[in-house]
Amino acid sequence: VQLQASGGGTVQTGDSLRVSCLASGRAVGSYNMGWFRQPPGKEREFVAAIKPSGTTRYAESVQGRFTISRDNAKNTIDLQMSSLKPTDTARYICAVSLPWQPLRTDYQGRGTQVTVSS
Repeated sequence: VQLQASGGGTVQTGDSLRVSCLASGRAVGSYNMGWFRQPPGKEREFVAAIKPSGTTRYAESVQGRFTISRDNAKNTIDLQMSSLKPTDTARYICAVSLPWQPLRTDYQGRGTQVTVSS
């Protein structure tokens, strides 16, 4: 599975941004999919995940601000981010996670950079 993220950029505090991930090489409709992020100089952290059924999970830090969705027909997952903060600055990486618990990056892309300026 190849995962290509897009949609990153530089925005202001409070803005919204949508990042997308296109999977190729295999249909991912039956897999758990997720977004992770790696802030500069920090460890990678979980952001959001979605089951094939549509059940979602979010990190506490983004709950209520971010929404993950998937389109199995298009082999894509999206992350709609709102009320962005400088602490959301990171490289956002989409991934396939074979287990739902714990979530991990069994397949991952290179990610897309999101920078939130104050």
